[in-house]
Amino acid sequence: MATQRLRQPKVIVLGAGMSGICMAVKLKRAGITDFTVLEKSHDVGGTWRDNTYPGLRCDVPSAFYQYTFARNPRWSHGFSAGPEIHRYFRSVAKRHGLDEHIRLGTEVVGAEFTGGRWRVRDAAGNVREADFLVSATGVLHRPVQPDIPGLDEFGGAAFHSARWDHTVPLAGKRVAVVGTGSTGVQIVTRLASRVAELRLFQRTAQWVLPLPNWRNDPLSRALRARVPALTAAEYEVVKQAFNVLVAGMLRPGWQRTLISEACRLNLRTVRDPQLRAKLTPDYQPMCKRLVISNGFYRAVSRPNVDVVTDRIDHVEPRGIVTADGRLHELDVLVLATGFDARAYLRPIELTGPNGRTLSEAWAEGPRAYRTVALPDFPNFFMLMGPHSPIGNFSLVPIAEAQADYALRWIEGWRRGAYATAAPSPEATERFNQGIREAMPGTVWASGCQSWYLGQDGQPEVWPWSPGRHTAMLADPHTHEFDIHAEGAANR
Repeated sequence: MATQRLRQPKVIVLGAGMSGICMAVKLKRAGITDFTVLEKSHDVGGTWRDNTYPGLRCDVPSAFYQYTFARNPRWSHGFSAGPEIHRYFRSVAKRHGLDEHIRLGTEVVGAEFTGGRWRVRDAAGNVREADFLVSATGVLHRPVQPDIPGLDEFGGAAFHSARWDHTVPLAGKRVAVVGTGSTGVQIVTRLASRVAELRLFQRTAQWVLPLPNWRNDPLSRALRARVPALTAAEYEVVKQAFNVLVAGMLRPGWQRTLISEACRLNLRTVRDPQLRAKLTPDYQPMCKRLVISNGFYRAVSRPNVDVVTDRIDHVEPRGIVTADGRLHELDVLVLATGFDARAYLRPIELTGPNGRTLSEAWAEGPRAYRTVALPDFPNFFMLMGPHSPIGNFSLVPIAEAQADYALRWIEGWRRGAYATAAPSPEATERFNQGIREAMPGTVWASGCQSWYLGQDGQPEVWPWSPGRHTAMLADPHTHEFDIHAEGAANR
């Protein structure tokens, strides 16, 4: 019996961050070599390339924030610093020979599906064609600049946390940090003992869960390197521990009570009652993304640190003026004001075969089929798409599950099973209706303002366990796709 000859697909991946590297490695391991990764920046690494602020660490343990196909036995800490994580992703790309596939400094501006293929256009006017397009542009990659009157008039140094200016000296300076999410907390914790004065401008207090950041000694790292099973076992142990955290987010129970009490006990370590009152949130723990820090409360309790809760009225050349009329004189202004959580692959514009654009499809907010695909956009898949399980969970296994799903469809194309495929609008609506129906009872719907909320005020997160997401993507659900076989014969 003659062996079926597999077609060789041409694939374009948008972005060389964590998920883009993941997709590229999966393609190469499957024997697909005609793929290109288009990266707008000068280096790989995504968020770990862009963010270089003092105190940067991942809030997921390193043992669980790594690929299953490239485990690292030599992490220096339980929660590793940003530069070490960036080195890890760069090393994975290099070790798997991705350099020849990655095109740095290539910003994609649009892609159109025409003639059965994707035509991808970059900012320089170059056009590349592909049978499949995979978006791996990340979740939080477009910094949000706050709308503060007079911000451009500040006379000192001012920059967003994701665009940190390392040429600006901080020792002996009066520094302000605007924003109290994970980034703001990490910056304050690191800088509190290094600057003359530090003011944290807090709009909303955050719940802080203290977790120790242990150092992995040389002996334990050497042992993990010699016995890979130890690293695999550690991965599973940390994964199960995080499942407890996730269970607390999904429904009331002992897990939610345990984590909530841990946060409240941590808050009680702030001895100054006035400061503690400022730092006390008015919502349930985990309604916003939980902040992980073992030193934040000590940092803000220092005499040179002031937590300012008065609303910012405007900025003038000398500093920030709050609503009470007080001028806070500053030398450096850091905007830890987060990212556009609904940007996804924007500002790239996609156009489907019927002329429908991504902007039109998402006019009422981002929606997707099972977090990975879009109706009317054939042979297109997303990693970290809308409703992916991103709340206080490791994004790496999520990216792996989504990359495996995309690869199953690409493998079907290789075998000649179809030419184009896109999820049906009806299946996509059923999935999103299920999301809406499952949201009540989750902590995200308990009443707080956060970047998890969409235009309609409803949480845009995954309302079930990450394990359910992985199980869901194990089946391609071909019956829910509009599939066309025209042109499926071998090229």
